[in-house]
Amino acid sequence: MSSLTNNKKDEDDEVPPPQRPPSPPPHTTFAARGIHPPTFSAFKPRDIRISSPQGMSHIAWNCDGKRLAAVGIDKVVRVWWPDKSMELRSASMFSGGHSDDVDYLSWNPTHPDLFCTSSQRDRRIVFWDARQSRYVQQVNTRGSPVKTDYAPDGRIIVYTEADKRLNSLKLEKVGGDVKEQWHIVDRPPLTQEAKMPVVTFNHAGDGLIVTPPAEHTLRAVAYPSLNLVYATPAHVGGCVASALDPRGRYLASGGYDTIVNLFDLADWICARTITTCDHSITAINFSHDGEFLAIASQGSYIDICAVETGQPMHRVPTLGPSAAVQWHPSRYIIAYCGQTKIREGGPPPAAWISLFGPGM
Repeated sequence: MSSLTNNKKDEDDEVPPPQRPPSPPPHTTFAARGIHPPTFSAFKPRDIRISSPQGMSHIAWNCDGKRLAAVGIDKVVRVWWPDKSMELRSASMFSGGHSDDVDYLSWNPTHPDLFCTSSQRDRRIVFWDARQSRYVQQVNTRGSPVKTDYAPDGRIIVYTEADKRLNSLKLEKVGGDVKEQWHIVDRPPLTQEAKMPVVTFNHAGDGLIVTPPAEHTLRAVAYPSLNLVYATPAHVGGCVASALDPRGRYLASGGYDTIVNLFDLADWICARTITTCDHSITAINFSHDGEFLAIASQGSYIDICAVETGQPMHRVPTLGPSAAVQWHPSRYIIAYCGQTKIREGGPPPAAWISLFGPGM
């Protein structure tokens, strides 16, 4: 009996297949549009575990897709060259910029070597150049920076704070600066009723998408005025994630209600709703061509869905709930991260990052 019990699969380990929605209109299918999607079921995840009581909080590709960076378990930033090696010992380690755990990382969209990191505990945003080990600049913020997002030109950053505010940094010369430095923009911040909104620049850099996790409404505001441009109901219980289609066609939003909405940006009407997920959404991201959406949630899986039809393409099993997911900027590869489940009598928890796609 004991062997039978030990071999019995834990229900929590089972990843149920996604429910398939009704068949989409024929003209929206891949066949009608002459597109040949990858066979996602032929790929296997590649997992890297790191012994730690904490989990990885964020992972991101640089703009040319040659580097992958992850943060979350300590004061260190780890950067890999995935085409060369994803071994733990092959990662470049960047340290000395933060005095406490690093929470978030953003790559500069115009330069493959530049990135910034933020920490809520030490209240800093630190700027790095991947070609050198020492940080380039430290900026001490007024509050606790949670997430950062670069403008498309790489010269402005907006960041949200744990005390509900949204502020920005600008790369410029001020006073006696010999060269351009990052400075906090001196103007009243945008204060949200909801705590820690998720903020994303639009492709033109003149607007922001604001998704407050404690509200059901998704907002678009002008930048830098922060005047409200549009607001629309999106989720029951709150919006927690958003992503812009690289083609400029759709805005995707995910919520605690387990659904993902796709808004047509031409008229701000919800074009379709994806109900594949069984758990609250944590992160969403479009593929480089806008054809696929990767959806991370509190479940131990990531769903890949077709954007134009909402049809589920594949469910990727993960080592635990994923805190972040991001497509490679030019290939059908996703990177995601999190922490293994804590089980009584089981192995200690571990941080992990994973890759899924061809050649991984």
